[in-house]
Amino acid sequence: MFQKDKFVDDCKAAVGEGQKAIRELVLEAVTDPAGVIKELGEPTEAGVYPIYNDDDLTIINFIWAPYMTLMPHNHNMFAVIGIYGGREDNMFWRRVGDAADNMPCIEAAGADSMGPGQVATMGKDIIHSVANPISKLTSAIHVYGGNFFEPPVPRSQWNHETLAEEPWDMDQTRATFREAGIRYDAGVVAGA
Repeated sequence: MFQKDKFVDDCKAAVGEGQKAIRELVLEAVTDPAGVIKELGEPTEAGVYPIYNDDDLTIINFIWAPYMTLMPHNHNMFAVIGIYGGREDNMFWRRVGDAADNMPCIEAAGADSMGPGQVATMGKDIIHSVANPISKLTSAIHVYGGNFFEPPVPRSQWNHETLAEEPWDMDQTRATFREAGIRYDAGVVAGA
């Protein structure tokens, strides 16, 4: 049975061993979706919900609103993502050109779709965008090998329309989750 405090302690002990050790812990956690929900609560609202944050480890409960999309971004640290409800689509990107050439800075390089009980691992150099393609909330545990909120190496995000690189903006990310949540809530009230 998933226990939040034990999961945090296990991740703290394993982070020095690297991404593979963290992956095993996340995989074990999301194979028990009911246990995760019992510990973290039934997902009811889109948002970024920190569980633990330190210089070498961040654990976040992400709740994605229906049809929500987050622009391409990097982490500059490894990431392990485990889905315990709904569906998460990741599009992976690679760097090309640069803004000085008036060219997009990235291009699509692949994709993956995950459902409950599935885990994705991403190296520190991965660029991805995320979408919830279904009409209900998607819930996921994300574990990062560093301080997600105050990374030592500045992170980037890429404009959805131009694909130009910009400095990462956590306030913009939180606003994206809030706005998607408002649209979801409005649909629930309207009976959609």
